[in-house]
Amino acid sequence: MNHKSFDVTALGELLIDFTENGTSSQGNPVLEANPGGAPCNVLAMLQRLGKKTAFIGKVGKDMFGTQLREAVEEVGIDTRGLITDEEVHTTLAFVHTYPDGDRDFSFYRNPGADMMLKKEEVPDDLIRDSRIFHFGTLSSTHEGVREATRHALEVAKDAGCIITFDPNLRPPLWASLEDARREIEYGLSKCHVLKISDNEVEFLFGTTDYDKGAALIKEKYNIPLVLITMGKDGSRAYYKDLRVEAAPFLQENTIETTGAGDTFCASALNYVLEHGLKDLTEENLKELLTFANAAASLITTRKGALRVMPTREEVQDFIKASGR
Repeated sequence: MNHKSFDVTALGELLIDFTENGTSSQGNPVLEANPGGAPCNVLAMLQRLGKKTAFIGKVGKDMFGTQLREAVEEVGIDTRGLITDEEVHTTLAFVHTYPDGDRDFSFYRNPGADMMLKKEEVPDDLIRDSRIFHFGTLSSTHEGVREATRHALEVAKDAGCIITFDPNLRPPLWASLEDARREIEYGLSKCHVLKISDNEVEFLFGTTDYDKGAALIKEKYNIPLVLITMGKDGSRAYYKDLRVEAAPFLQENTIETTGAGDTFCASALNYVLEHGLKDLTEENLKELLTFANAAASLITTRKGALRVMPTREEVQDFIKASGR
């Protein structure tokens, strides 16, 4: 697998996150147009960590589509799989941030360009030339892009890629939560590495006992590595008979949590690229979680995500300064 040109190729949404950035002289909220979308956030962090990545998706032929393409290229992500839709506008998300850094989303996506990716537009060769293929569920909310995602997954499977999955549940984007559940379950059935959040485990299994949720995932889907993020409670890894937990890096400088899960996910994928999925030890898993928790903590102190991912040295220095 090491002879492949790309470390990770991801397929999915690329959009503008309008985030609050103070108020104007008239008292109106000022919104900053940040490049966003979970798959590219993941790739941006992987680029920071020295990996070679590529993105497959769609933006509109508008000022936001141009901004996104430039931002993605600026951080070094290969954009040969990024298509421009001639008619449908780039997807927009408006992010409301609460005092504790948590968020609410409002989406302008009915339709949005990211939904319009077609099966025949997926560059199969790019996927075959990648060690990891990464995806989420927002590329499965609608029929056309769902077909493209399923096709990409088949290509990745046939090419022997490690398949990684982050459900990234966004309820407002689904016609029904049953559709969301079905697509998450489909993703679970296809992946080798799962990054899932506490609220997604609760959504799927109706429990806040995450060990129980992980056991159910393992029993039904037999995913080699399951990573559960628990926000201010840290994270856990489940691998073979191992269950490893790592404490969070809590700090007073948190502005917003946008991109925290993506930064964690990218750090985990980076570890898999460097150590493989075979014979991971408890020490390996602790190292993976500690680095990923620290990186996620750092991104919460910055506005946006894609352009401001931390470097490996920043994360290592932060861990050291924390006495871990």
